[in-house]
Amino acid sequence: MPAQAGIAICCSLLLLAPAFALGQELQPTAPAAVGMDAAKLELVTARLRQHIDDGEIPGVVAAVARDGKLVYFEALGQYDLENGEAMRPDTLFRIYSMTRQVTSIAVLQQYEQGKFDFGDPIAMYLPEFADQRVLIDPGSTDISQTRERVGDVTVAHLLTHTSGLGSRGSALYREHNVRDKSISLDEMTSNAARIPLFHDPGSAFRYGIHATILGKLVEVWSGQPLDEYLNERLFGPLGMDSTMFWAEGADAGRLAVVYRPADGRLNPYQIEQTPWTSRPPLIEGGVGLLSTVPDFMRFSQMILNLGELDGRRVLAPETAELIYRNAVPDAAMPIGPGGYWLGSGWTLGGFNLVMDASAYNFPVSNGVIWWDGSAATRYFIDPNEDMVMVIMSQVSPSRGGGFRENFKRLVDEAIIERRS
Repeated sequence: MPAQAGIAICCSLLLLAPAFALGQELQPTAPAAVGMDAAKLELVTARLRQHIDDGEIPGVVAAVARDGKLVYFEALGQYDLENGEAMRPDTLFRIYSMTRQVTSIAVLQQYEQGKFDFGDPIAMYLPEFADQRVLIDPGSTDISQTRERVGDVTVAHLLTHTSGLGSRGSALYREHNVRDKSISLDEMTSNAARIPLFHDPGSAFRYGIHATILGKLVEVWSGQPLDEYLNERLFGPLGMDSTMFWAEGADAGRLAVVYRPADGRLNPYQIEQTPWTSRPPLIEGGVGLLSTVPDFMRFSQMILNLGELDGRRVLAPETAELIYRNAVPDAAMPIGPGGYWLGSGWTLGGFNLVMDASAYNFPVSNGVIWWDGSAATRYFIDPNEDMVMVIMSQVSPSRGGGFRENFKRLVDEAIIERRS
């Protein structure tokens, strides 16, 4: 059985691997060659199929690499149930909050060029934030009840979600129309600046719209629109030719449908009124990207390699090391009251950092960086085991019967040779 499983895994990888635009890294290899069990990886596939059969997700694409070699890659189920479209290796997914780390890497590139220091007040580059005040009651939506701000919002605060800005879905931002995909990035930036902060900068962690404001800063520092900058400085060098802010032409045909469970079935669900098949007014560095599993595997492997992939370097090693260090101020720790939040920090690379693995309900180890998206995507970069993992489906809410947690648990069980 193990030998048969190994053969099946290798055949599957060889069929699907062209989607990775293969270079020196992420080439297929037998799981045993990197200390993993092929038969147990078959159990990963079986469990994902069960999630599909149970109607929890329409389909899924998932991949695992160790030591820079691809050991698992599956495209299962469908990305369009109504039209019977089988899931493709290059299916496009709305990755939502996984966009944040991409934008943060662009920020680190600008840091390397000396365009700013992490402690710089953002008002140096975006003057509209100079006089921003703070809500007296952070639970209120009355923007007339404010006080003076203590301290300045810095670039580091934006990277670590400690600026005092809030979530795009907060009652305050919804009531005052801070964020909408039908407005421009300049308009959203101005909206965010005119609304009071929830708290003083550096005093608390509040997950929010920070990366979208960082996207505007990248435009200021680089002199380029964010989408053009990312194409030139990240996506091109890394071979990420399926990562984009909108899909048109042939690309639109591989864009997954988002589903929402109701009455025992999955129904198409439109999260955004603005379509993803034409250029949106808002080029949003926080939640705006579409991508594929192969592209995000390449991005993740670059992070694991401390800024380099296939001989192309996009970050210096010393800068890339910042991605693995907690940068949340002591005053803002812990970053959440329970669950994995209680065991996490946040880095200048825009990543969640595992600091106390016992707080998690799926297997991780201290030092792992990861994040996910609100339409059921997730990825892990594990420097302890020299592994990257990416899994994507398209359902909202994103739980999908716990398919992402089960994927991580079963991949962990397939590790034979531990490195840590």
